[in-house]
Amino acid sequence: MTRTWLLAPATVLAGLFLAGAAEAATLDDVRTAGKVRCGISTGLAGFSDLNANQEWEGLDVDFCKAVAAAVLGDAKKVEFVPLTNKERFTALQSGEVELLARNTTWTLTRDSNLGLDFTGVNYYDGQGFMVPRALNVNSALELGGARICIKTGTTTELNLADYFRANDLEAFQPVLLTDDAEVRRNYVAEACDAYTTDASALAAMRSTLPDPTAHIILPEIISKEPLGPVVRQGDDQWADIVRWALNAMITAEEYGVTSANVDEVRTSSESPEIRRLLGVKETAEEEGLGTMLGLSDDFAYQIVKQVGNYSESFERHIGVNTPIGLERGLNALWSEGGILYAPPMR
Repeated sequence: MTRTWLLAPATVLAGLFLAGAAEAATLDDVRTAGKVRCGISTGLAGFSDLNANQEWEGLDVDFCKAVAAAVLGDAKKVEFVPLTNKERFTALQSGEVELLARNTTWTLTRDSNLGLDFTGVNYYDGQGFMVPRALNVNSALELGGARICIKTGTTTELNLADYFRANDLEAFQPVLLTDDAEVRRNYVAEACDAYTTDASALAAMRSTLPDPTAHIILPEIISKEPLGPVVRQGDDQWADIVRWALNAMITAEEYGVTSANVDEVRTSSESPEIRRLLGVKETAEEEGLGTMLGLSDDFAYQIVKQVGNYSESFERHIGVNTPIGLERGLNALWSEGGILYAPPMR
């Protein structure tokens, strides 16, 4: 009897949770509000940062715009919510934002224990180190006993501890900081000997230093850091929308469809794959890809027309011709030596 009494409330709570999850309707909420609330970093060059006109721009910002273009037909209908490492998951869990596009690493713990779902990877990264050139350090293996700047609330410190332990290095001295601005101040003030975080973020910060050439990024990459968009668990439709918005940008690059040629391609292409991608139906009765997601069938067309394909976004914000200067590397298409790969859109 006692056991039954104890289990009943748990069973009821589980049922309520499942019912709430089944009734989740983020898409309806977004349409009612007329905007997508998107959590981004507080400022990371190339990913989400304010430009001279005080407008947010970057790879992650473009993805927020892509979701707005898909859902609302207008890439400008985004409310950007800057979040620190500490705030980002709570803001998503509480409903303050519908989407987190904030250079966040996909891990098992985050995907299973926080009530969140990762919907893909928009940048394959790895943890590295940056040091002043004047230190004459050429390898991370020379950092034993060093003072190392680390952002709290990330996977960085655990990876660092594992690396030092595995290589039998003298314990590092952590300088724990809360956000990129604080890290930059401390690094410039020489309060730490090195800074460790995702290699892309190192390149981003180096581009903002008074003399970027006075700092080097060491060759070691000590972890896998797949960065990608995150949504709350319990709304499969919204997760699918966010997932396929990213896949649409990647697929458009695969087919050579860009913001400049999308109108011409949509009209003239005879490729069944491209026609499906851009919402061209062979008959009025045919169910389009957008309809399956609860969107307009031209959702991918709107993404490419208003934001661009994945390559356009990458090269615009972090590519070799930007101050950040990143090669595509792992983030090249699978057909061009990288691992970027989208499931079939059919």
